[in-house]
Amino acid sequence: MLRALADHGTVTAAAHALYLSPSAASQQLAALEAEVGHALLERRGRTVRLTPTGTVLADHATRIAAQLEQAEADMAACSAGLAGEVTIAAFASSITEVVAPAMAALRERAPQVRIRVKDAEGHASRRLLIDGVVDIALAVEHRDSPGHSGEQLLREPLYAEPFDVVLPSGHPLAGAPGVDLSDLGEEPWITPWPGNPVHDVVLRACEEARLQPRVECLADDSRAVCALVAAGAGVALVPRSALHGIAFGGVVIRPVSGAHRPTRRVFTAVRRGSEGHPLVRLALSELRNQGAALGS
Repeated sequence: MLRALADHGTVTAAAHALYLSPSAASQQLAALEAEVGHALLERRGRTVRLTPTGTVLADHATRIAAQLEQAEADMAACSAGLAGEVTIAAFASSITEVVAPAMAALRERAPQVRIRVKDAEGHASRRLLIDGVVDIALAVEHRDSPGHSGEQLLREPLYAEPFDVVLPSGHPLAGAPGVDLSDLGEEPWITPWPGNPVHDVVLRACEEARLQPRVECLADDSRAVCALVAAGAGVALVPRSALHGIAFGGVVIRPVSGAHRPTRRVFTAVRRGSEGHPLVRLALSELRNQGAALGS
């Protein structure tokens, strides 16, 4: 319960993650304080935060959880054969380009392994992983700190891909072999919603090009972004793999030129200790194969 509180920040959110009522969660925390003999929480109005002692104990809880994950992995490795279920959380284009091909390949290699997929953008996949809802998460590097979950998760780079500029077909730069972002300073922009890691990459690329994008439309779906560009609503930066399979009527796609070329870096994450589980290891291996093919 203390570890969930450190992860989620409030008793209500921690209780929800553990399928408890807030009152039951509070009772568990109070019982833990009585058992330890130290104050673990500081009440500040309607919120609570961990005391230094609470932080120390939460760190130990994180290491204990990793040991339990390792124990489960070791026991599973002792079992004969590969059969069971692995759940993966990933964002839409990575499902299309990496997860779905990995599922198809695993169906041939290990037909008794069932892969379940949850579409999750932004930080949602990491939260599902921490809460034990999924076994593997695919997510995008961003400037935010991993926070308390950093010690709980084991991350590994999967693939990196460039962003391309999406322009209306009648744009003055439509015929250029590449587009420097600094030439788009006066244009209206279409970006994903804040909270989507792609939004963060786009803004950082614009900052490096010393332009302040005038964002007039927000859309997370790449097809919607291309439709808005075709309608003359603005210009956009889109990860290359997210453009695969889209009909590009009314738009042109150009690589980014100049010194400021944004890249989306995708990684896999598992709960620390679970990487040795044979099913997790098998799924990660096939995800790496598909990620390598996409990166090349």
